[in-house]
Amino acid sequence: MMSWKELQNTSFYESPARERAIGLVDEGTFKELIAPIDKFTSPHLPVLGEAVCFDDGVVTGVGKIGTRPVFVISQEGRFIGGAVGEVGGAKISGLFQVALQLYDKIVDKYPNDYESRIPAVVFSFETGGVRLHESNAGLLAHAEIMEWIQKCRNKVPVISLVGSKVGCFGGMGFVCVATDLVIMSELGRIGLTGPEVIEEVMGKKEFDSTDRALIYRTTGGKHKYIMRDCAFLVDDSIEAFRNQIEEVLKMPYSEIASYRSIGSLELVEEQLSLVGLSTELHPKDSKDVWRYFGNENADQIQDLYYEDFMNSVKIRPRGGR
Repeated sequence: MMSWKELQNTSFYESPARERAIGLVDEGTFKELIAPIDKFTSPHLPVLGEAVCFDDGVVTGVGKIGTRPVFVISQEGRFIGGAVGEVGGAKISGLFQVALQLYDKIVDKYPNDYESRIPAVVFSFETGGVRLHESNAGLLAHAEIMEWIQKCRNKVPVISLVGSKVGCFGGMGFVCVATDLVIMSELGRIGLTGPEVIEEVMGKKEFDSTDRALIYRTTGGKHKYIMRDCAFLVDDSIEAFRNQIEEVLKMPYSEIASYRSIGSLELVEEQLSLVGLSTELHPKDSKDVWRYFGNENADQIQDLYYEDFMNSVKIRPRGGR
């Protein structure tokens, strides 16, 4: 295992779940909860002849960023594509529950000075969605996690991170955007249905899953940033994600919540406005939408380095049009 300082300069995209979890909080503060030594494994996989993993593909723990306790969930894409099953889902839900319990204790103990002490939840997504081997349990886990996110609203900030190899797809795509805000790198991807599935169902002419540029124009971090599906786009390092989290936690909760992309009547109306725009614009490619929002250099956007992109990009205004 690399030292904390070495982790800071490491690619977020290349890093396994545990390294991401350790590097996202202050040096020496991360404490893993329900670690591999506890050997909580899926009861379903052995029945199907599948190997188990002692953390069930998700690392959960708590650390600190400044004065704030930060509960970290970090998915491991190398184990069944980061898919969520019964045990992994229970670990995630349990961490939200503990964060809310701590919130109540802090507010009770510091009724006049609790804002700088309240916990946050940081969720590093790397997943294809539900684990088909235990589909009912996995779907139930998705629902429970969504319920806990709603319980956290206006109490515990919940921050999504997307920048790992698998991306964030399936039902977990819904979970990701249901949080207070999303932080991505340009290598991150968010979608409901993965490229291979779209191609299998609709055909290669509809979506070529081998076309990497097309995939990133459709689901990648730059596109999501232009469309305001992610609040902040950062460079590909653990340190860049950590620094952005630190900046977000300096904001009052009301400002953090202003970055939500779903969860209110106003946001539903905004999304409906975008649906209306798509029927008028008839875009053939994401680049048509980028141009509509003022990016005359749409053909070059994918090739721009991070700094050049951030200095020149025009993003969708709030309100849908």
